[in-house]
Amino acid sequence: MAAAISKWLVDPKRNPLAALHMKTLSNRLSKYGLRYDDLYDPMYDLDVKEALNRLPKEVVDARNQRLKRAMDLSMKHDYLPEDLQAMQTPFRSYLQEMLTLIKKERAEREALGALPLYQRTIT
Repeated sequence: MAAAISKWLVDPKRNPLAALHMKTLSNRLSKYGLRYDDLYDPMYDLDVKEALNRLPKEVVDARNQRLKRAMDLSMKHDYLPEDLQAMQTPFRSYLQEMLTLIKKERAEREALGALPLYQRTIT
């Protein structure tokens, strides 16, 4: 019962509040030219760091450019021009597949009793 309710709460196709939240988030990300996956912090989650290391260099470079542009626009208290905002795709994922693979590999290593690839010591 609780699982069904939680699925309903986050599904934008079934819950109008989730759809409204997704639209608002899309608008805010588009103003700065960001994608949702750009919000993951590799310093906070080592799985994200590993996923970024495995992605092609062009994808990581594009991510870094989007982040730099967003920081620059934020410091200037400005947004992207309207024509560029219309071209943005904030929910096109480039990190989720690799992140899922990393988490499956980590779970498999833990199930087999192997040592982790990296130690989780974030300070």
